[in-house]
Parts: sequence; structure tokens; C-alpha cells
Amino acid sequence: MAAAGGGEAPAAPVCVLVLGMAGSGKTTFVQRLAAHLHGQRCPPYVINLDPAVHDLPFPANIDIRDTVKYKEVMKQYGLGPNGGIVTSLNLFATRFDQVMKFIEKRQNASKYVLIDTPGQIEVFTWSASGTIITEALASSFPSVVVYVMDTSRSTNPVTFMSNMLYACSILYKTKLPFIVVMNKTDIIDHSFAVEWMQDFETFQDALNQETSYVSNLTRSMSLVLDEFYSSLKVVGVSSVVGTGLDDFFIQLSKAVDEYEREYRPEYERLRKTLEKAQNEQKKEQLEHLRKDMGSVCAQGKTLAGSDDASAMGPSELILTRGTLDEEEEERESDTDDIDHEVTEESHEEPAFRNFMQETRMKYQRSSNPNE
Repeated sequence: MAAAGGGEAPAAPVCVLVLGMAGSGKTTFVQRLAAHLHGQRCPPYVINLDPAVHDLPFPANIDIRDTVKYKEVMKQYGLGPNGGIVTSLNLFATRFDQVMKFIEKRQNASKYVLIDTPGQIEVFTWSASGTIITEALASSFPSVVVYVMDTSRSTNPVTFMSNMLYACSILYKTKLPFIVVMNKTDIIDHSFAVEWMQDFETFQDALNQETSYVSNLTRSMSLVLDEFYSSLKVVGVSSVVGTGLDDFFIQLSKAVDEYEREYRPEYERLRKTLEKAQNEQKKEQLEHLRKDMGSVCAQGKTLAGSDDASAMGPSELILTRGTLDEEEEERESDTDDIDHEVTEESHEEPAFRNFMQETRMKYQRSSNPNE
């Protein structure tokens, strides 16, 4: 990532999931990131997950609007705006395995994957489709969550605390490296917010000017978030002017190192656990199949009317295959190449009766070799 502000680029592309409240400037931030990377001759792979956006200010490699028609979903299912966005995202999540393949094909050409999420943050954060998309990306590529915050609207300590609580909940929900981008620093500098996070007394002084019940709750919550602040990566950025992007990429590099060090081993462990569970399920299915085949063989011997054959179990029946002549052995060994199509001849009663009669006679010869 030397081209964009520090460190060497990882082999796999870095997935940057951009989240934030409505109006915080997520889409403008993604636009500025894309323009910055293009200027560094490091073009990103851009994905738009907002089905309700009218005009996209940046070229997207994958656009959910090309797959799902937001207004048609609302009309077909009788949904409102938020319900339409959730349903559109759910429908798109069913095809996300194809998106993963596109990202894998472009991993040599793009060092970064920028993902713009819907304007309603709760739609992506707390929906099943958002979890599916996040876990799919994080299990295959280094992934970082970027929470975009409107600095100009957070000058009130109660509003600031609401943003921080939401950021904390997203951090523990996604379980991924986390960066808070304090956007719109061209309007107001973010130093006041950083001071509130680092100095508890300063934040308490700001709260003393508030006399509402919410301020008392905020005062209590600020004690809880003290540990959260200590490990939080914070960057001040202006998406309009383009300031602070170098600092952002430095923090992004640290977040990728954190992913490789702490998060990737956990995802590898989860992947191995899932593979083990799938293998156990396959073994159980094969065991059920073996038992079913044994019961079918037992029924076939009963139809043949042979007392000797009916007394034999599945394992004994397998042992007697060595007594079959070479022609029948060759015929049975070629079954892997057959399409197993059912024909009328295979169900003819005389052919079935003759086959069972021959088999019964061979079993009798094998059990009485002196005859």
C-alpha cells in the first residue's frame, strides 16, 4: 500500500466496507477514495450496494441496481422504502457468490475493494444479508469496516455519544478491524471530538451544559466507552476537499495488519470447523446410503426365494462377488461410466426373474464347493 500512504500492499485485495448514518457523506467519501486511488495509479474495484441511490458519482464495477430493480421490488411485494431496500439487498445476497468470483479475478489488478452500503445504516448492519455479505468478504479477503461520521452534527455531546454508541455496536457486530472517519472537517475541525475521547473531564464539562435526562444517561455511558476509545482508530477527513486521506491509508494499513494478526486466524478456525461439520454430514449420508443398500439387497434375496441367500448379510454378499464369472465382473466394474438412466427393459419381469435365479444358483455353488 505504498502507493496510497504506507506499508506494502497485501497479496489479496483489501475490502473496505463503508458504513454511516444517512447524510454523513458515505458516497462522497467513496468517490474521493476512488479518485485518490486512481490518481495514485492504483484503481480500486468499486461495488455499490445501495439500490435506492439515484445518481452514483463514481463508476461502479458492480452495481446492485443492475441486478435488482428497487421500485419493482416495492411494487411487487407491497413494501415501503426501507422494506424495499432490505428485500433488494436480500435478493442480491443470494448472488453474492458470483461477486466473490469477480473480486478473485480482479485481485491482481486492484489492491482495494470499496463497498458503498445503503444510506439507511440499520438496513445493512442488522439485516441477514448484511451479515452474509460481511462474513463472505471477511472469510476470504482482509476486510475493514469504516464508519463515516458527520463531524459538523456531532458538536453536541449527546449527538456525539449517540454516534459513538452506534460505532461500538457495529464494531462488536461485525467483529472486524474498525476505523472511525470524522467527515466534513472542512466545515469544523474534528479535534474537539478527539479531545472528548481522550480526556474524560473535558467531555464531562461539555455535558454540564446539558440538563436533560439524556445528558445524565450520556454521562454514565461515557464511562463505559472509555475502553472502546483507547483502541479506536480515528481519522479526520474532508471528502469534498480531499484532506486527511494520507492519514486514512496509514490507519487502513494498521487495520489490515490487525486483521492478519487477530481476525484471520479466527476465520480460518471457523472455516475448518465448517469443513469438519460438512465432512461429518457426508459420512452420515454415506452411512445411511450403505444401510439402505443393505436393506435393498436383503429384499432382493427374499424375492429370489432362496433361504441361503436370505440368511446372508450385506458383508457376506460382498464376499461372494469373487465367485462371479469374468463377464459379470467386467459388467459390474463399468457401472461408473453409466448415466444410470432407467429403461423399460431393466424393469421387465422375466429378465429380473432370470437374473435372480442365476444369482441364487451361484450363491449355492459357492456355499457348497464339493458339489
